[in-house]
Amino acid sequence: MDGSQVAEFVKRVLVDVRAVRFDELHFQRAAACVVFNPVFWNIAARIEYKTHLLTRITGSPRRGCYLLAVVIFSLGILRDLLFQRALSFQSVSQTLVQQPWCAKIGYGCLALGQLLVCTSMYQLGVTGTYLGDYFGILMKERVTTFPFNVCDNPMYQGSTLSFLGISLVKGSPPGLVIAVLVYAMYKIALRFEEPFTAKIYAKRDRDVQSKSQ
Repeated sequence: MDGSQVAEFVKRVLVDVRAVRFDELHFQRAAACVVFNPVFWNIAARIEYKTHLLTRITGSPRRGCYLLAVVIFSLGILRDLLFQRALSFQSVSQTLVQQPWCAKIGYGCLALGQLLVCTSMYQLGVTGTYLGDYFGILMKERVTTFPFNVCDNPMYQGSTLSFLGISLVKGSPPGLVIAVLVYAMYKIALRFEEPFTAKIYAKRDRDVQSKSQ
């Protein structure tokens, strides 16, 4: 494809995106879940950090973290189911479907996304993945092996790529919209999570230094 063909392709895709039925109930449910999930886990983690609510309920920080992990994982499954259902209730883009390379790129994004998510979980473990630092379960040192040596937030980036990949494979404009929403919500979440996590570890380092003096 030359420059003019690319421009025409993008123009046609944008036309299909504008035809998305944003008022369709299943689309709204999927979008609401995408927005709700990171808001929920950030609020829940802050409450735990300040009040130790889940620790008190379960009897230990580790069990509290596992409880939150189960809830977050379950919400993720619900989000994915709502996403798939939303796509099935809207039209596909013939512009995307008629280009075989779109599906190939989609499968590539999906494979890379799942690789980043799975390897990230393997490196961090349950407590590292599911906000264990808010429970006082801190890692001894920063993980620098794959996938953290190629991107800073592989879990979020991998999830975004997975949504994008599925949308391209299915030729779904609503899927592309939700993929952009996923990306935006993760960017917003990181603006809260990264400074707060840095604060937690800085406090740990200060406490260690004060004890060694």
